[in-house]
Amino acid sequence: MEFKRVVVTGLGALTPIGNSVADYWNGLINGVSGAALIKSFDTEKFKTKFACEVKGFDADGFLGRKDARKLDPFVQYALFSTEEAVKDAGLDFSKLDTSRIGVIWGSGIGGLKTFLDEVMAFAKGDGSPRFNPFFIPKMIADIAPGHISIKYGLRGPNFTTVSACASSNNSLIDSFNYIRLGKANMFISGGSEAIINEAGIGGFNAMHALSTRNDDPATASRPFDLDRDGFVAGEGAGTIILEELEHAKARGAKIYAEMVGGGMSADAYHMTAPHPDGLGAAFVMRAALEDANLTPADIDYVNVHGTSTPIGDPQEVKAIQDVFGDDIYRINISSTKSMTGHLLGAAGAVEAIASILALKNGIIPPTINHFTDDPAFDPKINFTFNTAQKRDINIVQSNGFGFGGHNASVIFKKYED
Repeated sequence: MEFKRVVVTGLGALTPIGNSVADYWNGLINGVSGAALIKSFDTEKFKTKFACEVKGFDADGFLGRKDARKLDPFVQYALFSTEEAVKDAGLDFSKLDTSRIGVIWGSGIGGLKTFLDEVMAFAKGDGSPRFNPFFIPKMIADIAPGHISIKYGLRGPNFTTVSACASSNNSLIDSFNYIRLGKANMFISGGSEAIINEAGIGGFNAMHALSTRNDDPATASRPFDLDRDGFVAGEGAGTIILEELEHAKARGAKIYAEMVGGGMSADAYHMTAPHPDGLGAAFVMRAALEDANLTPADIDYVNVHGTSTPIGDPQEVKAIQDVFGDDIYRINISSTKSMTGHLLGAAGAVEAIASILALKNGIIPPTINHFTDDPAFDPKINFTFNTAQKRDINIVQSNGFGFGGHNASVIFKKYED
């Protein structure tokens, strides 16, 4: 069977360092940190008092106060980034077969704030079950693609992928597969997350997963640095329009890049810790390369999962060394989580956008906040520390790994007709 080709025709982003694709990219290449003290709740009694929050997002202004109240922030974010992507792709759905356009969306947790607010209100009451009628439809993780499809009248496949921090990489891979198999012409794909609240920060604190560098939030996310002490929570959304090539050409769409492969695997090791030898990470990178009919020698840049945790970063580097061999010294590696923080279920989409823009612009975003070399890492590896680097880029790979041992890796290539 001959697969159909799949291209990227639209992008949208709402991130801690920019509320549009242009602002996000500008923040990335200039090494801007999105971390600051949390403003959305009182952190006095919390071990971690900072995060990478979205800034200046006006849900009421975007949606109207009445509609905004019916939606959890993770859905608000999804609709916002998708509106930008739809406009960017020049889509007029009235002229397209909407039965062949779907929405596959990623979220690791879904409506955590809604759940927290409703349960807290119940706990403070007299035991009467006075729940908001929107409680369940605001909370469920699949509601984001539901609202996107309703807004645009899209009747193709519609669901949410839930695989923790690999969720939106999985959404991209599922969308890619439906299109190349001829099951659909186009997908709105990506992910969103909104966990910066008492339950999200408190829960990750209880796991000892978050940085506690409260005296210097802006430098707290420091992947591959000797003094990294945990990840920094982030929030936001990223939307990518994936489209069958001939369909895109027929409507005169601009093309950012071609998606050429995706791999998925499981560590089958531990509930939260990665495999100590990076076996799942190595397997998923090889699977993506095989799917794309590529070799490690073809890759120019790897946007790594790179969360800034003491055990996670070495395992990923070990996996890359295993897969790439001496080619590791030729490629650039960087972790854009050093700037955005970790967007959990939205991370894959937001980082895929960074990878696509790196490909388009010939610029590698940096890994900021590097101060002290970690002797665990080969000093000859180019982690793109602190400053963006220009180079010719033809193919990029982007990794996402999640609690439960979920791994997903995607590959994009410069488009050639």
